[in-house]
Amino acid sequence: MSRRNLGTVLAAGKSRGRRAAVALAVVVVAGCAAQQGGGTAGGAVPGVTDTAVRVGGVLTKTSASGYSTKDAETGARARFERANAEGGVNGRKIEFVGAEDDGQDAAKGDAAAKKLVQKDQVFALVPVHAPNFGGAAFLEQQGVPWFGWATGPQWCGTKTGFGYNGCLAPKQGAGSQTWWGRQMADLLGGSQGKTVYVQTTDSSGSKYGGTTISQSFTAAGFTLVGLNSGLPAAAPPPDWLPYVNKIMTSAGGKAPDVVVSVIAGTKFNVGLYSALKRAGYQGTLTDATSYDAAILKDQAGAQAMEGVIAAPMFEPFESTAPEIAQLKADVEKVAPGTVLTQHLAIGYWSADIFLDMLKKTGKDLTREKFLATGNGDYSYDNAGFGRIRYPKDHSEPNGCGALVKLEGGAFQVAKSMKCFDNVPLK
Repeated sequence: MSRRNLGTVLAAGKSRGRRAAVALAVVVVAGCAAQQGGGTAGGAVPGVTDTAVRVGGVLTKTSASGYSTKDAETGARARFERANAEGGVNGRKIEFVGAEDDGQDAAKGDAAAKKLVQKDQVFALVPVHAPNFGGAAFLEQQGVPWFGWATGPQWCGTKTGFGYNGCLAPKQGAGSQTWWGRQMADLLGGSQGKTVYVQTTDSSGSKYGGTTISQSFTAAGFTLVGLNSGLPAAAPPPDWLPYVNKIMTSAGGKAPDVVVSVIAGTKFNVGLYSALKRAGYQGTLTDATSYDAAILKDQAGAQAMEGVIAAPMFEPFESTAPEIAQLKADVEKVAPGTVLTQHLAIGYWSADIFLDMLKKTGKDLTREKFLATGNGDYSYDNAGFGRIRYPKDHSEPNGCGALVKLEGGAFQVAKSMKCFDNVPLK
């Protein structure tokens, strides 16, 4: 072989070697990216493999006031475990990495959301149950779906946030719930001539809830005689008397027929209700958070809450509905002896809606396709939480709820889950 031909062959060999090395490097990098993103080398989708979908949540497990939503983690896990036992969704099991604690701090909630998405590489956040959740803007910007209890305005107007009860903080002109007022009117034998006073804290979510809930009662025919948002949200006040005095004289110098507490925390409600009863209040007390079995363990707390009407946005555990029997069985299987709480139910039903949306998206799963399903005339009816309609419920609540009464040291179903039409928020 000539010296020139030999040089040509050697050069060609070196070129092929370089191309092979580059090709190998590409394969290695793609494989690593797929592993880190939970996807496959053919086109990695964060949190998704051929056999699994990874999710995690953000809860307020701890807070200065003692308010905690930690039980939502057990509820979500119970629903996911049943889905996995049934073979998963479209051939994929749910890999639940658990829930981060935001400490009822918006900045910590934002950091928790970023950790789950950027480090843990979850496909979606389930459940999110934190009144001051601060990760909404990040999740919307990243196109990451999130599911939970829509307790504040950060849930509304998004394309990624799916509250199991819709948007509870609609803008003026959008649909606003009437179910609480209408259920109470039915329970009390009508609303004609009856007055209502609404007490909230100074948190944004509580104040907004006061506005929408006030309208719920006026839409049902009650006369609003007071809406007080001056109660500090950080901790119960040392003296309830100033608040009680306003309430007891709000209806033309008399006490109102109904007092609605829009306060997140049993300590708050126990303090307010105890003070009202000491002042001789004989009307109806109602709130959204007192459906809590832990109350029954404390004699003083149970006494303060006796007769209170709680308004959960799901079918009560005391119901005979098959969906509630299934929930109880699912929870007992993963956490025997667990006390059923409102927060647990919220985690369970949030996970249930996520699973339904996941199933309807199909085997070819990406965040874009998943969100297209959720925002493309999505509907789901379930006796456990009523109904959900998206994208409509990105801007208004689902309009459904039940009533539970604490009587004789036990909870009783006062009104089963029912859905009502919304009215435009004034």
